[in-house]
Amino acid sequence: MAKQILIKPVITEKSTRLSDKRGTYLFVVDRKANKIEIKTAVESMFSVNVKNVNTAIMPGKPKSRSTKTAVLKGTKSAFKKAFVTLVPGETIDIFGGEE
Repeated sequence: MAKQILIKPVITEKSTRLSDKRGTYLFVVDRKANKIEIKTAVESMFSVNVKNVNTAIMPGKPKSRSTKTAVLKGTKSAFKKAFVTLVPGETIDIFGGEE
């Protein structure tokens, strides 16, 4: 169940900065998942205590690329992003390093 809700972690400079300073981790989640389901999925998958969950739906964006014969146009899919704040002192090892 948790793997169906949490699709993948977001690994960018901004998300790394948030995790270092505030203990907030970003995940791409299922569009139908609510905050309670996201909280229980993170707690069961990573065995941590979640303090707060905020969500944002990122809109789809138009994209185009040029080929030899034409310009192909399409859209990038919309997705839901979850900002998961942990209890102070707890961390998630997203990269799965050695222990």
